Amino acid sequence: MSARWTTAAAVYLRPRLLVVLAMGFASGLPLLLTLSTLSYWLAKLGVDKTTIGLAALLGLPYTLKFLWAPLLDRTPPAGLRRLGRRRGWLLPIQALLALAVWALGHTDPLAAPLATGLVALAIAFLSASQDVVIDAYRIEILADDEQGAGAGATQLGYRIGLLAAGAGAIALSDFASWSLVFSALAALAAVNLVVTLLAPEPQRTGDAPDTAVLPLAERLRSAVVEPFRDFARRAHWPAILAFVLLYKFGDALSGGMANPFYVELGYSGSEIAAIAKVFGIWATIVGGLVGGIVVARYGTVPTLAVGGVLQASTNLLFAALALRGHDLGWLTLAIAADNLAGGLASAAFVAYLSSLCAAAYTATQYALLTSLMAVGMRVFAASGGWLAEQLGWVWFWGGSALLALPGLLLLWWLQRQG
Repeated sequence: MSARWTTAAAVYLRPRLLVVLAMGFASGLPLLLTLSTLSYWLAKLGVDKTTIGLAALLGLPYTLKFLWAPLLDRTPPAGLRRLGRRRGWLLPIQALLALAVWALGHTDPLAAPLATGLVALAIAFLSASQDVVIDAYRIEILADDEQGAGAGATQLGYRIGLLAAGAGAIALSDFASWSLVFSALAALAAVNLVVTLLAPEPQRTGDAPDTAVLPLAERLRSAVVEPFRDFARRAHWPAILAFVLLYKFGDALSGGMANPFYVELGYSGSEIAAIAKVFGIWATIVGGLVGGIVVARYGTVPTLAVGGVLQASTNLLFAALALRGHDLGWLTLAIAADNLAGGLASAAFVAYLSSLCAAAYTATQYALLTSLMAVGMRVFAASGGWLAEQLGWVWFWGGSALLALPGLLLLWWLQRQG
């Protein structure tokens, strides 16, 4: 490995990056508790499918977090200002989150489903709020040349958190009660408080005033209106938002149909779990770490371009898999290539989104961009099943590869505009 590559990879050993990795774990841990882990618990208890399906609505706070992000972007809660505006919010949010995770395991979904739902909703709200603050913290604590590595470190920590709350919690439930499972997860969540206390507070930057000293009307204008007005001042901002929506268009469309595709080809649950889930997660982690190094070595835009092309190309491997049928070797190859490419592209994309945020409004603008991306991906994914029915699997996967072109063309045009 050349000296330049070694220098680029060494960025992961910087203390700031290790803090970012730990905070990535904090973000990933609560996510599945209100999604697949909760649905598994409810199914094991015999809760009806309609109720389990409604649990998907618990994901709404993750798409609506931009609504309360302005509050978290300015002044920390009274009494915690000495911690700074990031750690001042993060500490109480994480304390309440650990308490809510513990409480969820001590509810009874059969006897009191409303109580279980309310606690799960509280976890989703606190988790989404934690994400707002952690994203802003990562952007502000890292230098510009560390943002790609920061995205890779975040993905590593995030995926480990997902494994703990997903596969780890489900496996532990075979040997322990659910109250003990959630107590163990609450203990892991409480460890994040120590990280927050020991982590350095980013230096305050930007020219936005501290809203605590302003009249109410001026406070609302500064916290809510100005972040959006500031973003709209930059050149070609509609094209930037369109790129944010379209960069992962093909992945969003095809991702929701992956499991039905595997089932139709005759793969068993254990095969899907071992290859598509566990192996796939580690491939994504490796791709994210490599993406961080490539961003540090070549820059964000070239890595976005390469990642976009690779994301599209790997969909063609699934088209080939549709022709081959049940083939574990080919499935492993397709998933490895797809997740490596997706991890690399995601690291560059997170670095790009981070670069769009003004220092004075980091939390609000990043929450807006990621919420827009999440809503767009859900809208795109909704048509995946219909297209698969109409086109068949081979043309569906081939067509999804072509859907990368609008995002790549926008990237090329934005680059030409400087």
